[in-house]
Amino acid sequence: MAMSLAAAAIRQRRSGPLLPPSRSMASLFGHVEPAAKDPILGVTEAFLADPSPDKVNVGVGAYRDDNGKPVVLECVREAERRIAGNANMEYLPMGGSVKMIQESLKLAYGEDSEFIKDKRIAAVQALSGTGACRLFADFQKRFLPDSQIYIPTPTWSNHHNIWRDAQVPQRTFAYYHPESKGLDFAGLMDDIKKAPDGSFFLLHACAHNPTGVDPSEEQWREISHQFKLKNHFPFFDMAYQGFASGDPERDAKAIRIFLEDGHQIGCAQSYAKNMGLYGQRAGCLSILCDDELQAVAVKSQLQQIARPMYSNPPLHGALVVSTILGDPALKTLWLKEVKGMADRIIGMRKALKESLEKLGSPLSWEHITNQIGMFCYSGMTPEQVDRLTKEFHIYMTRNGRISMAGVTTGNVAYLANAIHEVTKQN
Repeated sequence: MAMSLAAAAIRQRRSGPLLPPSRSMASLFGHVEPAAKDPILGVTEAFLADPSPDKVNVGVGAYRDDNGKPVVLECVREAERRIAGNANMEYLPMGGSVKMIQESLKLAYGEDSEFIKDKRIAAVQALSGTGACRLFADFQKRFLPDSQIYIPTPTWSNHHNIWRDAQVPQRTFAYYHPESKGLDFAGLMDDIKKAPDGSFFLLHACAHNPTGVDPSEEQWREISHQFKLKNHFPFFDMAYQGFASGDPERDAKAIRIFLEDGHQIGCAQSYAKNMGLYGQRAGCLSILCDDELQAVAVKSQLQQIARPMYSNPPLHGALVVSTILGDPALKTLWLKEVKGMADRIIGMRKALKESLEKLGSPLSWEHITNQIGMFCYSGMTPEQVDRLTKEFHIYMTRNGRISMAGVTTGNVAYLANAIHEVTKQN
């Protein structure tokens, strides 16, 4: 022992004094600044810190019941009861659950899709919609390194982060029209025409986030036609299938139109909103290929991209999804429950609009009910949103996006009154 201590002392004199771990780490990482707060998650942090009993959170992008409480669907509870004790905890393959993928493809592409029968779709389980987008972005960068992605203005803020970190150059295309609080269809079509042939476009399949503004079926057909002329590649982010209108088939209409027109497409699916599986990170990425051989190759490359990221996707959420969609009775229950969620959101849109009109608001609030899905793009300015927070303890993102899931029969009148107070001078 004495010899080892003496040897250590000699080594220390030769090399100089050892720095305490805290000091050495500080010198190594001292240049690292705190990251900017996420604009969406930061809203919830501020809400939780507010002691006011009147506070209202309409910033969270997660469904709440009419009491403002999180919801676990009964179909999910039943699926978990069936799963409990009947499954091992082994790794899934790199590509994920085959059964979940099969059910996801039927949901997106159609029960009787010829593309599924012909095995033309390369698909892997993904870490919800975010993970599906990131896998595709990395795939795009690796195999089409000179391509770029056109992203709508505005879009979900994380879309920019995903393609930025995958080092794919970004461009934007017109989407939202602030004056009408609806779709800038003319601007959108003009940007599609101006984009170089063969460009990649990110499209929201339904319930556009954050605006709640979707093209009509006829407009989708015109968009598809112009994509065909320009040979553009559409990548659909479908985070709200079933949750938007209450009908998964209707919410997949844009994708079906593009398929009918002969496009190759990519699709990111998420089960966060429509099954309430927010924390399970259950999703699917699919890419329609020329033939089965190409689909096998593309899938193998998607798996190779996933391998150093997270190796294998999680098991439990995949079991829940495949159990629900693979059982006719449970799927029927899910369809009923997802329609119930969509209907409550639609009802709250109507109640908020009517409450504002009854208060004598000089503004038109037709856009509240014209928009669809989780969010209402209210048209309020950042300054008006700041007033809502400061004077009324109402929390939302500063772009005026209202999460309709946070609106209840108990707070809709209070919310309408506050909105009226900060907007009536316009």
